[in-house]
Amino acid sequence: MTDPDDPFLPAELNLGEDDVVETVEKISGHDGVGTRREGRERALALLFEAEQRGIQPPAQILAELPLEPEPFARTLVEGVSEHLEEIDAVISRRSVAWPLERMPAIDRCLLRMGTFELAYSDVPIGVCISEGVELAKRYSTDESHKFLNGMLAAIGREVRPMA
Repeated sequence: MTDPDDPFLPAELNLGEDDVVETVEKISGHDGVGTRREGRERALALLFEAEQRGIQPPAQILAELPLEPEPFARTLVEGVSEHLEEIDAVISRRSVAWPLERMPAIDRCLLRMGTFELAYSDVPIGVCISEGVELAKRYSTDESHKFLNGMLAAIGREVRPMA
């Protein structure tokens, strides 16, 4: 039996006396709870799922979640969704030889997320690139991180020319 009043279990779970929580494990692999890196990782998973399921706009996936995502993840998903056309135009201008629709879906999601941060936030360019590259190393093909690095660097120069 699980104590429904356990302070470590979110009240939104609406656990009853007969509900059992066997284990709670951290799946992100990153230290700390609620870090920006974890927010990016969660946003990537949500954007990827929305794309795989054909959910348009991608932010609609947020309404289906049983628990609210961390604020930074929500910001990224909503921002990519709100600016998707402009983001895709920026990516397409920089990736002439490799059209957006031919990219692996995970790379497309990473580029969209990175482009949103570069164009619509004050996160330093180096951080945007580094975080995108790290996520690509973890979740995409062996060569994707190099592609992401070059693309995000070029996009950063375009959207923040004076930075």
